Amino acid sequence: MAHFRTEITDSARKSAICDAILRSLPDWFGIEQSIVEYVNKVRDLPFWAILDDSGEAVGFVALLPHTSHAAEVCVMGVRQSHHRSGCGRQLIEACAGWCRANGVPYLTVKTLAETRPDPNYAVTRQFYSAMGFVPLEIFPTLWDEHNPCLLMVSCTSEQEMSRCAARNLHDKKD
Repeated sequence: MAHFRTEITDSARKSAICDAILRSLPDWFGIEQSIVEYVNKVRDLPFWAILDDSGEAVGFVALLPHTSHAAEVCVMGVRQSHHRSGCGRQLIEACAGWCRANGVPYLTVKTLAETRPDPNYAVTRQFYSAMGFVPLEIFPTLWDEHNPCLLMVSCTSEQEMSRCAARNLHDKKD
C-alpha cells in the first residue's frame, strides 16, 4: 500500500486526524486529558499527515516552533498497523524540512525517559535515535513523577550538522 505525505491546514481536520490516531494508540496515548490537550493544540500548528491510497490518515505530526533556534515535535502518531513502513521517517523529514526552510537549526522531541522502563517507548526512543536525535536531558518531574521526560535534539541545518558531527568525533577521541 502506498503512502503519501501532505500538509494539512484545516484546523478541524487536524484535530480529527489527531484524535482518531491517538485513540488508536492506547499503549502510547492512554491519558484522556492529554489526548484532549493535543487535539486542541494541533489546530494552530504546522501539521502533516500520511495518507493511504484511500485518503485515510495513517499517521500525523504537529510541529511546535519555540524560538528562531528550535522547534519541537509536539505530537506524532502512526497507526500501529503502519509502524516500520517509513511513515514516521516521512513525518520527521517534514518537520526537519520546515525547520530548514525557516532557518531553525534544531528539532527537539520529548518522550518517556528510559528511567521508567516501557517496551513501547523503548522502540520510540530507538526510532528517534535512528532519525538522528540524541538524548539531551531528563526532566524527572516535568510531566509527573511516574512519567520522566527525556528531551532529545537533532540538528536540521547543514551548518549545525557539520558542527554536531565535529563535536561527536571530538567526543569519541576523549
